[in-house]
Amino acid sequence: MQDQKAIIIGSGIAGMACAIRLAIQGFNVDVYEANDYPGGKLSFFENDGYKFDAGPSLFTQPKNIEELFDLAEEHIDDYFKYKPVDIACNYFFENGKKINAYTNREKLIQEFKTQLNENTESITNYLNKAAILYKNVGTIFLNNSLHKKSTWFHKRIFKALTTVKYSYLFGSLHQHNKSSFQSEEAIQIFNRYATYNGSNPYKAPGMLSLIPHLEQNEGTFYPYGGMISITNALYQLALKKGVCFHFNHKVEKINHHNKKVTGIVTNSKVINATLVVSNGDVFYTYKNLLNDTTKTKKLLHLERSSSALIFYWGINTSFPQLDLHNILFTQDYKKEFEHLFERQTIYNDPTIYINITSKMESNQAPEGCENWFVMINAPANVGQDWNAIVRAIRESVIKKINRILNTDIEKYIVTETIMDPITIENKTGTFKGSLYGTSSNSKFAAFFRPANFTSKLKGLYFCGGTVHPGGGIPLCLKSASIASEIIKAEYGK
Repeated sequence: MQDQKAIIIGSGIAGMACAIRLAIQGFNVDVYEANDYPGGKLSFFENDGYKFDAGPSLFTQPKNIEELFDLAEEHIDDYFKYKPVDIACNYFFENGKKINAYTNREKLIQEFKTQLNENTESITNYLNKAAILYKNVGTIFLNNSLHKKSTWFHKRIFKALTTVKYSYLFGSLHQHNKSSFQSEEAIQIFNRYATYNGSNPYKAPGMLSLIPHLEQNEGTFYPYGGMISITNALYQLALKKGVCFHFNHKVEKINHHNKKVTGIVTNSKVINATLVVSNGDVFYTYKNLLNDTTKTKKLLHLERSSSALIFYWGINTSFPQLDLHNILFTQDYKKEFEHLFERQTIYNDPTIYINITSKMESNQAPEGCENWFVMINAPANVGQDWNAIVRAIRESVIKKINRILNTDIEKYIVTETIMDPITIENKTGTFKGSLYGTSSNSKFAAFFRPANFTSKLKGLYFCGGTVHPGGGIPLCLKSASIASEIIKAEYGK
């Protein structure tokens, strides 16, 4: 395969992971990136000594990254280090209750018992069921293509199908959680996991109850240097494996002839290739790079996932009651999701997520200060007046933080950068700024999510958060594995 060239469109983590895998297989790999930096959403910036990860902030399943280094026969410690986190998240409620979601099972059980009066069996049974669901179902359908017959003839498929209960498919995540816990706070905590793929817990299937397994059973971790260290590690590994990166090269078109990909056009120059893998938004790929109006119309019928409104604040003081991951919950969670998906706006009492990496490494902010990544779930961009929304929500966020933390936060904000769905769309090419492509607000959403290949064009493949198995760092890395294994089967003979 030394004479076979593979082109990757986009240097997000899935694109880089796929590039590494293909280089190991023997392809000559070139990555074309519109921005002047790698990483896609997993990027970084600094303001006045405050360091900010611009995108994803939660790190789970480090084995997905370790696998890449093992395949490359490189020592991961030479590129990347991380450590486990004792508390997955701190949860704050308007009624004054605070829950520390310990990654230690016994501590978590005791916390739920003491603070929420939940019995031991509730949390134990829930997490045990999540583990079984992930082991029997997740490991099959998240690591393999749903669109290949071989997946459905897998030796473990029978066990996977028998594990899927009626309620997992036909009941919502909220219904599943309501039947599992007695306190409203516990229900709300586990409803939140629907947001991990940009969905509504009141509509998304109970199958999403496997998500807490990653965070609470397998553990939550912190990468030294912040999340950007993941991007840096993959980029350096790709370079070591001979991958060539072309920054400031926006791909304008994917060329094909006789139902076979022949290469791309970038900066008005034709680049020939054996195969092309798009790490860009799949809708954007079909619409702008392939001019496929039929596929574009089909994708338009799928509901978009949520987006985000993010305030990056340099805070010139510290808050001991906060940790790495913190959630300040709304009082009416259902109404918040009605606003997001039905009214296409942000509820005036939104749930607030605050990520502070300076809690883990003091050099992430000036001495005695903190770097706050403040995120609110937002709808996809459909032409809303984002300037007005940002102004109103900023005021609501500050009032809520002041109320719950008993502070006057605005006087401590010394730097501010804001990212809204339009900014996300412009920087990452994500259609409408939706972070995860399509939502999972239907029982068969996983089967409607675009595949990692297309039977219409030989040599065209897809990876990243807008195709199977979905968004978020673990799934993006799995998508790269799925795409590269399909390529290996088709070209590796």
